[in-house]
Amino acid sequence: MYTTRAMLNSNETVIDENCSVSKFYAIAHTLAEQLQVIFLNQVDDSETLEWDFKYKDQFLTLHYNIFEGVSILPLKIKSNKTESKAVQEVAHFLQRHAY
Repeated sequence: MYTTRAMLNSNETVIDENCSVSKFYAIAHTLAEQLQVIFLNQVDDSETLEWDFKYKDQFLTLHYNIFEGVSILPLKIKSNKTESKAVQEVAHFLQRHAY
C-alpha cells in the first residue's frame, strides 16, 4: 500500500520514496499508454519534475523529486473529495501494475 501525506487541504499519494528518475518516466509512460492521459504541462528542473494531467475530469500532478521520490497529488492545493478520489484511483492502478 502506498503512503499518503497530508498537505494543505489535500492529500499526496507517494508511489515510491526512494527511486530514480527513470521510474518517474516509466510511470508517466504507463499512465499515457494504459490510462490514455495526456500531460498538459511539464515542468522539469534539476531536482524536481512536475507533470500535470487530466484524469476523469480532474487535474492531477505526477511529481518527482530526488529527495522525496514519485507521488501523485491534486493540481490545486485546495482539493475536493472528487480530486482526492481520482488520486487514489490512479495510485491503485499503478499499484496493480507493480509500481
